[in-house]
Amino acid sequence: MQQDFDVEYVIGSPKVEAALSEAAALPPFSEQALQFLSVLSGLALKDAEGHVYPDVVTFGFWCRKASLMKQRAMYDDLSVRLGRGVVFHVAPSNVAVNFAYSCVAAFLAGNASVVRLPSKKFPQVDIFCRLWREALAQVPELQQYFLFVRYGHEDEVNARYSSLADTRVIWGGDETIRRFRQYPLKPRANEVTFADRFSLAVIEADRYMASEGKDALAQAFYNDTYLSDQQACTSPHLVVWFGERTAEARRAFWERLHDLVAKEYDFSAVQAVDKYDALLRLGAEMKLRQVKMEDQLVVRAEAEKLTPRLMEVRTGSGFFVEYIADDLAELYPVWGTMTQTVSYFGFTSKEIQATVMAGCPRGVDRIVPIGHTLDFSLFWDGYDLIRSMSRVVGVV
Repeated sequence: MQQDFDVEYVIGSPKVEAALSEAAALPPFSEQALQFLSVLSGLALKDAEGHVYPDVVTFGFWCRKASLMKQRAMYDDLSVRLGRGVVFHVAPSNVAVNFAYSCVAAFLAGNASVVRLPSKKFPQVDIFCRLWREALAQVPELQQYFLFVRYGHEDEVNARYSSLADTRVIWGGDETIRRFRQYPLKPRANEVTFADRFSLAVIEADRYMASEGKDALAQAFYNDTYLSDQQACTSPHLVVWFGERTAEARRAFWERLHDLVAKEYDFSAVQAVDKYDALLRLGAEMKLRQVKMEDQLVVRAEAEKLTPRLMEVRTGSGFFVEYIADDLAELYPVWGTMTQTVSYFGFTSKEIQATVMAGCPRGVDRIVPIGHTLDFSLFWDGYDLIRSMSRVVGVV
């Protein structure tokens, strides 16, 4: 690990940085990429320290060669594509493993990467960087494709890495996007931005009550929400109920979730105050009615109607707005441009997809079962990451 003035080189060095523009633009899903990721996957799946963290294990499964070949099969134009060159990734501060997936997507698309690591200290980040170094030790000819750095909010460094980029990928939300757009890109460079987003869950109450997997669903919903303090863009903040047995289902669902949170979640007094403050403010502004719970571990507020303003409610730490609906089409007011993921139980994905396509909303980019909102995909926020970070070599 080297230090160069205001930049900490976690993976790579000033020498690697200087040589980034000389790295060959590879074809998507190249043999080099598949070889390296196979090594990295094996290390992640065998690592004793990494096994403590489910997101490290999930990453290891995701980048197995068999998994990547399935994703490769979704593309029919790879023979005429090459990487764009250098991708500069600005990772979010609130999600530990995002930077790793972003870098892997860029490498699969054929590019070298500069990764600005999360500012928040996550154990998983240190684990990933150690595994990355171990993998590069086995495939040293690929060292020129990876530069992982840490630094503060220095304009000069942001501008430096932006000027190197053929693609800039910004995961940090609206404010980060606005800040980075002051740093010019190359004339032919493109940009992939991931803005602040809103997500929700839909549950069919009658099918929930008939299910024998209520405890498993509570765990799945917990993973979608509390593992990231609801700070991930995929975490549901609104839960919409359907069916005849909504009263029974809601009671059973939230009681199970509460018991799980009490056992597994590290809750602070500050979080309780923040949620209570949000409840009072939103109750006055939007006529949300508090649903009584025994403590502040799970805070629920019921909405009289769905409005676009609800898409801005992202308090976190276990604050949920609920609504009882008769039909999926009632969700159109909250399927605006800010809406990313709809997670579901008791519906089929095709039912939800059909409603989305029929209504032509400007939002909803992902439809996944509850428990899978954090699963990474090469199709994210409406972007095809492989095509966004590669170019077509046209022949006439």
